[in-house]
Amino acid sequence: MTKRGNGLGGTPVEIKRTGRPNTWGVRTPLHVNKATGKKERYWIGRDYKTKTAAEKALRDWHSDYEAGKIAPRSDMKLGDWLDKWHNNLRKEGTTVAGYETKIRLHIKPHIGDVKLCEVTDDTLDDLYRMLETAPCPTNAGKPLGAKSVRHIHNILSGALGAAVPKLIPANPAATANPPTGREIRAQERDFPTLDDDGTARFLSSVWEPCGNRACDGGLAHHCLRDAPLWTVYAATGVRRSEALGMKWSLINWAEGSIELGWVVVEEGNTYRLRKLTKDGDANAVIYVDQSVMNVLKWQKERQDAERERLGSAWADHDLVFARDGFKLYRGEAGGPQDPEKVSARWRTLRNRLHLPDDFRIHDWRHSKVTNDLEAGENPVEVSANVRHHSPGYTMARYGHSRKNGARKLAASGANRLGLSSLV
Repeated sequence: MTKRGNGLGGTPVEIKRTGRPNTWGVRTPLHVNKATGKKERYWIGRDYKTKTAAEKALRDWHSDYEAGKIAPRSDMKLGDWLDKWHNNLRKEGTTVAGYETKIRLHIKPHIGDVKLCEVTDDTLDDLYRMLETAPCPTNAGKPLGAKSVRHIHNILSGALGAAVPKLIPANPAATANPPTGREIRAQERDFPTLDDDGTARFLSSVWEPCGNRACDGGLAHHCLRDAPLWTVYAATGVRRSEALGMKWSLINWAEGSIELGWVVVEEGNTYRLRKLTKDGDANAVIYVDQSVMNVLKWQKERQDAERERLGSAWADHDLVFARDGFKLYRGEAGGPQDPEKVSARWRTLRNRLHLPDDFRIHDWRHSKVTNDLEAGENPVEVSANVRHHSPGYTMARYGHSRKNGARKLAASGANRLGLSSLV
């Protein structure tokens, strides 16, 4: 006669089989499922050959359960968990928007239907390899780069880590194999730069009035409306968002310093003005020459004239590079500019002046750092003025371009050792 359990689980029972020897099965004790909050019990196994084997399986289950190694039984899919995790993120809007794009385009279409409790490090590794090799429609038909895949791994690692231990016992991303730092650096392209002479020619061109009958040198005419903005990018190396968020109240005219307290950032299909948080520095200050201050004073005069011309249509936000009244179809004058429209105007200017096709606004930052280091400036000051986290990063990222300094160092060392007299 087969042995019956007590109905509560936790006791091995003999299961009658037809045409083969009976087996032993065992169920878990009645316990709380952390995923659902309800009490449950289920079969650990039903095909143990002996009662001893079933008892051992039960003891192993108890040990794993107490150690938190038993994954709660849940049918939640990875895609559903990613949506829930993403909706509860407490990060900046730009970061959240970036996460949403990668989850929607690169994670959910491939492994979003996999049960959360069934995601393994092999599942993630297969995803990474596929993204690195398969053509991606949203990347001009090319596979994703190592840096993008690594970012996707970081998103998955954060989401899966938040599911431990309530839904899964361990984070499978911890043992996955995403692209390494070496692989990422190997794919980094050389950014285009302009030397000091090229930058000087560029600035001379953008400050040349159009000469039309209505042109008054830029104070009211639109031909020089962006000249101060391009000058600030080229002369300071600030990011696009930082220049657009500059405020008059944060300029110290006597010290020649500008506090970067605000940025204009894109969030999905819109943009907004918000506090600067990228550098983790509540007092990010750059120092500029008096000539840059003169450019800002010219911009102030032009903006004051524009404010007087528009009257009540101007909504003051204290912005240095506020939106003016030129072709103002929607939005408000005096508010923040659309970063994408600024980039569009830059591309038009770039083509007109025959600059490299891949030269972006951000490449003024690369040019500024490269030219300063080439000129022999103090790397500590160069790093501080572009708000890098350390001079070591600045030298590792840009130091390879210091050919003149490296050659001078090599020549000096050779002269001290008298190498020229050897052969």
